Amino acid sequence: MADFTDEDDALLDALGVEVETKADSARTPREERIIAGFEDIQRFVQEKGHAPRHGEDRDIFERLYAVRLDRLRALEECRTLLAPLDHQGLLSAETTEAAPDLLDNDALLAQLGIEDRAASPLTQLRHVRSAAERRVAEEIAAREPCHDFARFKPLFEAMKRDLDEGERVSRAIRKDAGFLKTDIRKGEFFILGGQILYVAEKGEPIKAPNGEMDARLRVVYDNGTESNLLLRSLQRALYKDKASRRITEPLPGPLFAETYDSDDSASGTIYVVRSLSDHPGVAAHRDVLHKIGVTGGAVERRIANARLDPTFLMADVEVVATYELFNINRVRLENVIHRVFGSARLEVEIKDRFGKPVVPREWFIVPLPVIDEAIGKIRDGSIVSCVYDPKEARLVPA
Repeated sequence: MADFTDEDDALLDALGVEVETKADSARTPREERIIAGFEDIQRFVQEKGHAPRHGEDRDIFERLYAVRLDRLRALEECRTLLAPLDHQGLLSAETTEAAPDLLDNDALLAQLGIEDRAASPLTQLRHVRSAAERRVAEEIAAREPCHDFARFKPLFEAMKRDLDEGERVSRAIRKDAGFLKTDIRKGEFFILGGQILYVAEKGEPIKAPNGEMDARLRVVYDNGTESNLLLRSLQRALYKDKASRRITEPLPGPLFAETYDSDDSASGTIYVVRSLSDHPGVAAHRDVLHKIGVTGGAVERRIANARLDPTFLMADVEVVATYELFNINRVRLENVIHRVFGSARLEVEIKDRFGKPVVPREWFIVPLPVIDEAIGKIRDGSIVSCVYDPKEARLVPA
C-alpha cells in the first residue's frame, strides 16, 4: 500500500478515521520459541483451570509444563518478553520449584528445549513431543485401580509374613550383580519407589526396535493399583532406583527337625474345619470343602470368632480333624499344604464386615481321607514329591 501524504492524513482525520500503522516484527527465532512454549502452558491452564503442578501423581505433560513455567519465571528476559501476553497472571504467581542457581541462561533455555541459534520457522516443530519426552512416557505407564485386587491381597499378606518370619529376604538390585531382564518372572515381588509390586502376568516375548527381546507385564502394587508396562521399562526403573530391592522366594529348609523325643514340646497344630456358611458356592461343596490351617495356639481359640473373620468365610465352622506337630516350621508347612492342594483351592469371593471383597486362600475342595493321607506323607517326608489331582481326587507323583 502507498504511503499517505499529509493531505491524505488531514482528510482522514476530518472524516474521523484513524490509521493504524503495523510495526514490523523484530522478534528473534529464540523469542518466538519462548512465546510458543508459554502459549502451550496457557492452553493447559485454559483447559484444566489451574497452573501446571509438580508431583509424581501428575500427568507427564503437566510436570513438564510446571518445570518450564518455573524456568520462565526465573529468567528476567523471559518475564519481560512474556509480560504483555500473560493475561492469566502466570508469571507473577509464586514459583513452585526453585530454579537452579548454577545454570546460566543458555543452560536454562536448553532445559526448556530452546536452542540459542537462528532457525527457520519452517524447520521448527511445535506441539510435538521430543524423543526424551516419549521415552519418559513409555517408562511411566499410567497406573489405574486393580479391580480384582482381592485376588492378590492375600499374596502380599503371605509374602509380608514370610519376610517377618525370615522365610524370604529382600536383596538390593545392582546391574553389575547379574540381574538381567530375563530374571523378571511371573509371580515375583519387587520393591520400587517404596512400594511392593507383584508381577501378575507376563506376555509373550516381543522383539524391541533394538533387536532385544521384551515382553508386556501386568504389574500389581500393594496399594491396590496396577499398570501394564514393558519388561525393559520395569528393569530400567529398578536400576535407576538405588533403593529398589528384589524379594526372594521362600527359603528352602527342613520341614521337621531331624529328631525329637517325648521331652520335646509341641510346636503347633494342623486343623481341618468345615464351614457352616450358607453361601451358595460353599454349600454346594460342603462335604468336601475344608480349610486346612496351622496354629501355634489352641484350635478353639483360633476359630472362636470365625463368623467375623473372612479367613473363615464369615461363618461358624466345625472342627473335623486335628494333628499335633512337634519341632516343625509352621510357615514352611503352610507353604507345603498350599502347594500340594493348590489345584483344588476354592475360588470364591466374599465380603468382610466392612463390605470389602476378600478371596480366602486356605479352603480346598478335597475329601477328608486325602487330607489324612497327606498328613501321613508330611510326617514321613514323602509329601515333597506329591500333588493333588482334582480329577482323580487323590495324591499323585509331582
